[in-house]
Amino acid sequence: MKTAKDWKDFQVISTSDGEKIEKWGDVVLMRPDPQVIWHVDEPKIKLHAKYERSESGGGHWHNFLSYPSQWTVQWKNLKFVVKPMGFKHTGIFPEQAVNWERMQQLIKNSNREVKVLNLFAYTGAASVACAVQGAKVTHVDASKGMVERAKENAKLNGVSSIRFIVDDCKKFVERELRRNNTYDAIIMDPPSYGRGPSGELWKIEDSLFDFVNLTKKLLSDKPLFVLINSYTTGLQAGVIKNILSLIFGAEGVEADEIGLQTNQGIVLPCGNSGFKIWEEKCK
Repeated sequence: MKTAKDWKDFQVISTSDGEKIEKWGDVVLMRPDPQVIWHVDEPKIKLHAKYERSESGGGHWHNFLSYPSQWTVQWKNLKFVVKPMGFKHTGIFPEQAVNWERMQQLIKNSNREVKVLNLFAYTGAASVACAVQGAKVTHVDASKGMVERAKENAKLNGVSSIRFIVDDCKKFVERELRRNNTYDAIIMDPPSYGRGPSGELWKIEDSLFDFVNLTKKLLSDKPLFVLINSYTTGLQAGVIKNILSLIFGAEGVEADEIGLQTNQGIVLPCGNSGFKIWEEKCK
């Protein structure tokens, strides 16, 4: 398992009974986490808020102490907006720092201008990480609200080399193919389930392989990397590795579980990621 390092304003304080307690800057939040199936005595710490699920679906934040509607946290020299939202999200997946660092290294070592396509790009942490390293990034997400949040993160970091697109990712890829546009690197963080603009059903276990195969056609003559992230239960790192190997070839493929070190001395599993890397000198 690979773990994210170099966080200045984030830590996992404790995990127990399906919950995790995190400190984001000065704000302490408790959120559900289905991976946490163990029990330990929780530390005596005051929470600012706890996300509570509803029996009818969804949930809400129950506030105990006052805190800002949004604030910033820092990883290395990057800053990101944190804002508690519906469905327990904060706008940042801190474990992804391990991939931000890897992508920055690859872009830096390539010694060339790199065009990056970030699909299902959410609030743009990966887009910002690549752009700060000098890449030209196209950021695509179907949610206008998430793209607005991504623009906030870009502005916070003084980044102006990101093109923001509100669109269905599959439709965008198909249009880019018709335009004969290409990219040197592709990032994707596809959802487990969703529907397209015309009601098309997306189920990651049925749709991911064909979608990755489609994006292969967008790669330039000198590709740098492809990154696939997944938070879908049951879709293990080995599955991502097989998809990348079958579509792009096994050489340069790596896939791992990613997680967060906790103050309890254990690592909290968070998801799975897989890279296909072409340039040997970047490894």
